Amino acid sequence: MAYIPANYASLEQGYRDKALKLFPWICGRCAREFSFSNLRELTVHHIDHDHNNNPEDGSNWELLCLYCHDNEHAKYTEAREYGSTVQAGEDLKHEAATSNPFANLRDMMNKK
Repeated sequence: MAYIPANYASLEQGYRDKALKLFPWICGRCAREFSFSNLRELTVHHIDHDHNNNPEDGSNWELLCLYCHDNEHAKYTEAREYGSTVQAGEDLKHEAATSNPFANLRDMMNKK
């Protein structure tokens, strides 16, 4: 298990604030867009899974919604627990979504 420093909450808030200023408020996996009212559901994912690796340019961060973030970590947990064909050092990452199937949902719902 990874070491979690006592001041983890303040460290997390620091890099989260930076990430929210650097990146658009869109999930890097499902392309869900966020506004201030639901921003609490957007998380910062450490690409290399090292929460101590927080470069100022954000190169180790990506914004993921709660669901995609849970899924990202579940992949590694399942690979560790149940075995995997993935070789050591190989990334389980997949490409981000390129379309938003719900882009016109509001317009479709307003049609009567």
